[in-house]
Amino acid sequence: MIIRRIRNQFFKELEQFQRDRLGLALAFILPVIALLIIGLAIRLEAKNLSLVVRDLDQTSLSRSYIERLYATNLFVPAQWQGERFPDALDRDQAQVQVTIPPGFSADVDAGKTGNVQVVIDGSDVINARVIKLAIDGTTLSVLQERLGKPSETLGVVAQVRLWFNPGRQESLFIVPGSYGVILAIFPPLLIAIALVREKEQGTILQLYASSLSAFELLVGKSLAYIAVGLGEALILFIVGWLFFGVGFVGDPSPLFVGTPVFMLAGVQLGLIIGIFTTTQSAAVQAIGTIKVLTAFLLAGFLFPLSSVPFPFSIFSYFVPVRYYIELCRDVFVRGSGWFGTWHLIVAMLVLGIAEFGLAWWGMRRMQLSS
Repeated sequence: MIIRRIRNQFFKELEQFQRDRLGLALAFILPVIALLIIGLAIRLEAKNLSLVVRDLDQTSLSRSYIERLYATNLFVPAQWQGERFPDALDRDQAQVQVTIPPGFSADVDAGKTGNVQVVIDGSDVINARVIKLAIDGTTLSVLQERLGKPSETLGVVAQVRLWFNPGRQESLFIVPGSYGVILAIFPPLLIAIALVREKEQGTILQLYASSLSAFELLVGKSLAYIAVGLGEALILFIVGWLFFGVGFVGDPSPLFVGTPVFMLAGVQLGLIIGIFTTTQSAAVQAIGTIKVLTAFLLAGFLFPLSSVPFPFSIFSYFVPVRYYIELCRDVFVRGSGWFGTWHLIVAMLVLGIAEFGLAWWGMRRMQLSS
């Protein structure tokens, strides 16, 4: 009897969802648009940074040094029209200004310290760090080549090889992470809007008057929107493969198990927000605030979780999307299989059950007060 009532509620929710054109757009069009925008627009490697060089030495070494700077494919030449240093940065004409003083080549050949003045725009901390590392590496390479002293003289030789992503494709980092961000937002948003709409229209009172218990009502609604979320996930995976070439690596079964578990946790939060809000706009704002902020800031999507300061680092453990993003990056990039991902699924399951309990309590309380 319980299974039949849950099944009826499940099909009823799906039927109502199919008649909602806005819901269909939110479920299957906007997620694809969001994936394309995130995958194409976000870039982590700095490129085309404007560099202006004042070469006061005018020697073969100084010219070779300048050519090597631009050969990093990090910088583009900028026009400098000032008369004093560092006009290029003060006038926002460049992000870094390099001055090679007179006698630079002579000092290097004589074994003295060859000073090069570098001024970097520190208003962008990330780019400033990248610029400094690039100039330091280029300077060391040029000096070693000029003096004929290889890096072995330093006593340490690093043989570096990039594992999992040797081509440094940003899509292999951005796209799997965007799966988690998008799926963390849209399924909860859909079920929260649907529940609040029933409250606004008064149709939810019919459910309260029926023989459905709070448990049966929540399970029926949850299964319906978990199914919708799985459809979204399938479409996103296909689009990610077709447009960005991101495919499975190794055993994909952890993703097949972990995705429904992640949907369980996300849908329950949407139910909780739908229960405790009274208007659709309030539900949308709540989902936007909670899900967007946690997905972008507390889930390791763009920044490593080790950089999250205390006490927000503690809160990140209660964010299911952090585990799902790690699961996606394993399945689509590393391929460690169940050995490296089982704990992520367990964590999402625990959070999903806890959120279901809170949603059940709120629904039962709402039924008794109506």
